[in-house]
Amino acid sequence: MDSHWDRRLKAGEIAPELSLDLHGHGLDRAYTRLMDGMAQASSMGARTVLVVTGKPRGGAAADRGERRGAIRAKILDWLAASEHGGSIAAVRKAHQRHGGEGALYIVLKRNR
Repeated sequence: MDSHWDRRLKAGEIAPELSLDLHGHGLDRAYTRLMDGMAQASSMGARTVLVVTGKPRGGAAADRGERRGAIRAKILDWLAASEHGGSIAAVRKAHQRHGGEGALYIVLKRNR
């Protein structure tokens, strides 16, 4: 991913091809929805996925369990450990119009 993509993401100029709203779900349901959504994004050739997680909370990720901020705390580990980890080019904070601190862009590598 080049600096042009980063600038466009920060400016909110890229419209995600797929949105996943995990906010308000329990950890198990959020994980399942994330994995299903990533598989869908891959099959449709999407480059950018917007994932709404809710705003991050303080404290260690391992201490959160089901409390507020738990999904946000675990999402990067979930993605890295999944079969989709190798297809991710970048994860960035979403622009305010797409959810700001309560959402992330997942940028997928180009299918070759």
